[in-house]
Parts: sequence; C-alpha cells; structure tokens
Amino acid sequence: MHLAIRLTIMAKLILIIGGNIGNRQRNFAAARKNIEKKTGKILRISALYETAAWGNTHQPDFLNQVLVVETKKTAIEVMKQILSIEKDMGRKRHKIKNAPRLIDIDILFYDKEIYNQPELAVPHPQIQNRRFVLIPLNELMPQFKHPVLNKTINQLLLNCKDKLEVKKLY
Repeated sequence: MHLAIRLTIMAKLILIIGGNIGNRQRNFAAARKNIEKKTGKILRISALYETAAWGNTHQPDFLNQVLVVETKKTAIEVMKQILSIEKDMGRKRHKIKNAPRLIDIDILFYDKEIYNQPELAVPHPQIQNRRFVLIPLNELMPQFKHPVLNKTINQLLLNCKDKLEVKKLY
C-alpha cells in the first residue's frame, strides 16, 4: 500500500481590519473570531487605533487593528475567505471608493510573497502611504522588511507623507 504524504506549510499572514459604522469593537471581535475559525490561528494583535477617514473624509472615524495569523491556506484562498467573512457580517460594497463600512479586512503581507493579479495584490500596494496601517504594523513588526520596497516597516513609517492623526485607544 502506498501512502501519500502531504506536507503542510504554514504561512504568516498579516491582515488589517477596519470599520467605521455600527458597533466597531463588536464587529472587530466577530471578524477575529471568523478569521480564526476559517483562516488560521491569530498569533498577535495590535492595539486598536482610531483615525479620521482616509480619502472620503465626510464620514465617521475608523478603527483599525493589525493581526498576525498563521495559516495553511494559500493567499487566494485567504482572499476568498476574507470576502466571505465581510459579506456574512453584512458588509455592502459601494461604487464609491473609501465609503463607510461595517468591516473591512485587507491582506497586507503573505509571508514575503508577491502577488500582482487582478483579484489579489500582495503586499498591499498602499501600505507605505497610510499611517493608519503603518503605526499598528510598526507596533507588531518594526523590523519586517517590505519585500517590494526593501525597507523596514519602521523606515516606511518615518518616511510616510500621510499626516492623519492615528490615536492609540488600547
């Protein structure tokens, strides 16, 4: 009898969750629970940060939080699961860019891999331009080197031109 052995490779997935409508903290708790259930084990969680809306500024402030997740899923599988979690939680997609949202989950990094496909861009192409992403990332992994820009998170934060205030809540 021949037994096939399947090697399971764990990947380190870095996500950011955000939202600015409804009970934001309860939405984050539900998102984290669903991520653990469907995607992988959450290893680390940043503090919660509050920031004025980026881009479309006439809306409530956003909460954001970065998660480090260990997963067996591929980046494409993770993307599909994230969209499913958002939909199950009641997120409605709008044609207006940066519209208010109940929950938003984005892949920032998937190990040090690079994807440039219509349905998936990893690392997230706007990391270096957004303090609300860089500050919680810097809290968890300041020396992580961006695989495309070849700079640490701390270096990216120091050079970020975004001036929006990012307030640490807890």
